[in-house]
Amino acid sequence: MRRWRGRLIALGVTLAVLVPLAYLWATSLVPNNYSPMDMGYADYGGGPSMTMPMGDHMHHGDTSVADLTGPKTGKPDVAVTLIARKQKFTLPSGETVDGFTLNGSSPGPLIQAKQGDLVEVTLVNESVPDGATLHWHGIDVPNAEDGVAGVTQDAVSVGGKHVYRFKAEQQGTYWYHSHQVSSEEVRDGLFGTIVIGGAQDDVIAAIHTYDGKRTINGRTGEQRLDVAAGKKIRVRVINTDNTLVRTGLVGAEYKVVAVDGREIHGPTAASAAFPLAAGARVDLEAVVPATQALKLEAGTVSMILGEGDQPGSLPSATVDLLTYGTPAPLGLDPAKADRHFEYKIGRTAGFLDGVPGLWWTINGHKFPDVPMFMVAEGDVVVMTISNSSGQAHPMHLHGHHAVVLSRNGLAASGSPWWIDTLEVGDKESYEIAFAADNPGVWMDHCHNLPHASEGLMTHLAYEGVSTPYRVGGDSHNQPE
Repeated sequence: MRRWRGRLIALGVTLAVLVPLAYLWATSLVPNNYSPMDMGYADYGGGPSMTMPMGDHMHHGDTSVADLTGPKTGKPDVAVTLIARKQKFTLPSGETVDGFTLNGSSPGPLIQAKQGDLVEVTLVNESVPDGATLHWHGIDVPNAEDGVAGVTQDAVSVGGKHVYRFKAEQQGTYWYHSHQVSSEEVRDGLFGTIVIGGAQDDVIAAIHTYDGKRTINGRTGEQRLDVAAGKKIRVRVINTDNTLVRTGLVGAEYKVVAVDGREIHGPTAASAAFPLAAGARVDLEAVVPATQALKLEAGTVSMILGEGDQPGSLPSATVDLLTYGTPAPLGLDPAKADRHFEYKIGRTAGFLDGVPGLWWTINGHKFPDVPMFMVAEGDVVVMTISNSSGQAHPMHLHGHHAVVLSRNGLAASGSPWWIDTLEVGDKESYEIAFAADNPGVWMDHCHNLPHASEGLMTHLAYEGVSTPYRVGGDSHNQPE
């Protein structure tokens, strides 16, 4: 009798453990075919709720993402065809990589346009097995041109093509990359750079790590460019990796003249390092000295500019954009914001799509039960992004630039600090503001791309806009 009682107790204990685990496992499963509009719950940020509720009814909004295109007619000023391949390729510095290319190389071709140009890019997928897209990182294109599989288009399958058309209205330094299985495809080479309104002799420096080897423009180690002493140069630095890079110029003082494609107001001379978030860009301006060369440093790689002696290394101090430069009008009034959102990043143990682990959370919720930030066109939006997850996160909002208002409660006092990608360190909190002036359904995610694939992503959706595209399904869309 005692033996049976013991077995019953053991069975009860086992069921008490397994039943809740089975429930948590089952409720964590993500459908293999769903609309982004069905994710999570609507967050209206204290503003009025929309005429269309979330869920199935949202699919009947007045405007489809597919209709929010760039110019459909007109001869392009810049026309480029990019052929995506899975292949082994050789870096300019000689190392072999088994990954992805665009027109046979990685990084892919530099696209240059003048402000106001009509840009047309045709993506042809020759052999990328999971499909591919092109996202124009930092360029606030019309929503249908944003290149996010399952949200703004279907992934381009092998043998297919997709045409992107947009006006190059924003001068600055940008980059493009796949937004389909992006944690793998970007890592393995499916990206390139795009500059709008730049000079022909500007220096482009795309930082990327292939198979553990950090490169600048695909070159490991040290490289040298012949630049005459006394010449003023603009170095456009792009961080295409998943983590922050300490970069900057050594050998002479420099100015931070633009961040994320936006000019800095009243830049001053600096000699400290610049903390460049994953996905972010910074433009540095300096005069090549007569006595020594300039050096762009990015950890284990560097670019020597000029023929003089090589300078030293970056100092430990860093440029702080919260106070750098001088104030200027914002063009919006955060004090009269229509909506206030909280974006709280955390981490919790549990299941995600049936897999146990430690997973990122947004406002206490695991993907896909995360907030959908709802706005109406014309709104002024204030968002507070806070991080208690134990790791830093470079947060990227598609389709918009936001201005930093404060960090950890300290108000910004320098130049307006406009960003599309913001490094939010652990235990940090930022208040940002932006104008809801680009209708669509926009991703808002961590640009440490494995973090996005682990659930640190949600969307900003406009009133009356819905998407016909689906995640998963026959097109196998995986936007991460």
